[in-house]
Amino acid sequence: MAPPSSSPIVDPSDPPAGPLSAEAGTGTPAAGAPGEGTPAVGLPDAEPHGSGEPGWRRARLAPSLQEAYRTVPVSGVGTFRKMLAFAGPGYLVAVGYMDPGNWATDLAGGSRFGYTLLSVILLSNLMAVLLQGLASKLGIVTGRDLAQACRDHYSKPVSFALWVLCEIAIAACDLAEVIGTAIALNLLFDIPLTWGIVITALDVLLVLTLQNKGFRRLEAFVIALVAMVGGCFLFELIVSRPDLGAVARGFVPDPDIIRDREKLYIAIGILGATVMPHNLYLHSSIVQTRRYEQSAPGKREAVRFAFIDSTIALSLALFINAAILIVAAATFFKSGNTQVAEIQDAYQLLSPLLGVGAASTVFALALLASGQNSTLTGTLAGQIVMEGFLDIRLRPWMRRLITRAIAIVPAVVVSILYGESGTARLLVFSQVILSLQLSFAVFPLVRFTSDRLKMGEFVNARWLTVLAYLVATVIGGLNAWLLVQTAREFLS
Repeated sequence: MAPPSSSPIVDPSDPPAGPLSAEAGTGTPAAGAPGEGTPAVGLPDAEPHGSGEPGWRRARLAPSLQEAYRTVPVSGVGTFRKMLAFAGPGYLVAVGYMDPGNWATDLAGGSRFGYTLLSVILLSNLMAVLLQGLASKLGIVTGRDLAQACRDHYSKPVSFALWVLCEIAIAACDLAEVIGTAIALNLLFDIPLTWGIVITALDVLLVLTLQNKGFRRLEAFVIALVAMVGGCFLFELIVSRPDLGAVARGFVPDPDIIRDREKLYIAIGILGATVMPHNLYLHSSIVQTRRYEQSAPGKREAVRFAFIDSTIALSLALFINAAILIVAAATFFKSGNTQVAEIQDAYQLLSPLLGVGAASTVFALALLASGQNSTLTGTLAGQIVMEGFLDIRLRPWMRRLITRAIAIVPAVVVSILYGESGTARLLVFSQVILSLQLSFAVFPLVRFTSDRLKMGEFVNARWLTVLAYLVATVIGGLNAWLLVQTAREFLS
């Protein structure tokens, strides 16, 4: 384990920004600045505003993902060229919205309830666009990712509890990736499920190789896999020939979703699979890989282009998630196979029901690409969360192996004891766990971006603050309702 790093990172090409040195919040006060001669860096119990930055207790430490920090230039003339320069982080975030956990919840929702839960996918995606936009703004404006902001704002016990909850969410997400990749290997190459789960531990080598090639190479690889998944499901949509009128009606919210506990369970699973808590931490960090100007106009431009990037990427994620549910509804629900929640069953039934031999193979290839994509972003999120909350820098291979072990052990046990049916239930359950952790990331994010002392002129407008808190409350309320319904069923 590498020793904790609290050294500020200064880019000499940046102009001074405010009373601090070139990178705002690096902990190196300018002459005559508050706290001169008493650096706040590394002092865990610094007094409020002791960093010289209004709204923050400590000076900003070295950024997470330090090896990629401000390595991507954004210079250039013209809106389109700058859009291309900022394009990338949104797609790394978007892959978390189309991971194997989404497949399980979307397949279950489509096969059991037809097109009804399309409205949940749409609303979840709109929530994601809003929250990811706030996450990128926090990172760009403050120079802190969400984990670092939580560590600075809250007491040590609260910050530690938030870290534990986030690690649980990452483990749940990684569990879905492990199971999904193992299922894809089993379907394509007939590798036993248990061995497939073990093989997924080796993907740490792929992650390390791509990280060493540079962040833009990593982004390009992820975008290529996203395009592959999108192309596969465009093919599936064409051959499944869904009822377009029913699809359109499915995007209109149905109150019965709230009243029916089974629909609500799947709906919250979809919400957890779509709006992932660790993606908020991830996005607030990786937007800082761009070398935007540290002036107010430079940050404003960066916030705008980062929002465009994530919105386009999340729109593609919406298409893929909706396509999975639509294919399930058009193929399984329509034919009376309403209990198809297993990815393996979907694979076996697609080709016979659609009459297209390649349908099942394309489905499995998309699953494999989805699992590998989510592996990459899960690794980055785990590194960001640990470095941000604890200021502990583990070597990437060590961090990845620890995370993989946490996911592999329960997956192996379940696959041995219960076989394929157990892994499908574990997939859906993992997404509900993600949803239950979501409020603990959303409320701090909304609070920080609505704080004028922390955000300055970039603080959320009043209408945006109200909308963001409304989204956070809806998420928390749905989770509480699910817990009450589950408890009632258990007691009865």
